[in-house]
Amino acid sequence: MKLHELSPAKGSNRETKRIGRGHGSGWGKTSGKGHKGQWARSGGGVRPGFEGGQTSLARRMPKRGFNNVFKTEYAVINVRDLEKRFESGDFVDEKAIIESGLIKKPLDGIKVLGTGDLTKKLTVKVTKISESAKNKINGAGGQAEELPEKAKFFPDNKNAKKRAEEKAKFTKA
Repeated sequence: MKLHELSPAKGSNRETKRIGRGHGSGWGKTSGKGHKGQWARSGGGVRPGFEGGQTSLARRMPKRGFNNVFKTEYAVINVRDLEKRFESGDFVDEKAIIESGLIKKPLDGIKVLGTGDLTKKLTVKVTKISESAKNKINGAGGQAEELPEKAKFFPDNKNAKKRAEEKAKFTKA
């Protein structure tokens, strides 16, 4: 077998339907759109979700809850994750956590929770640390530090920066 002799399996490739190419094709004249009406027109049809004037499903469903624009969302990791990904004596900050693949986006910051055990001596400097995580890190001979309030919004974190600006805009008004 040679490269130029290869061809797709029989029946696997269909010919494209060429509409509007004469009545002999079977798709001539009205090109499968029938006579007149909304669907025959250029740009015809209705928008997605339109139900012919009936109240749409999106408007019939009950609305619940509340979305707080001021909420702070943290990317969460556990002490067991630090144990798996870092060596003893490592400095763990936002950059190191992202490079290790524990999280993809830091959101408004990173929070370390205390699930799991830690045997390695690590220096952890993140936005938030739970009390149990702090005890485990310090107990293993490491240091646990929370970033000061102003440093919590990282300059390279666009999402956090945008949220901080939104919060400032609303609190000034």
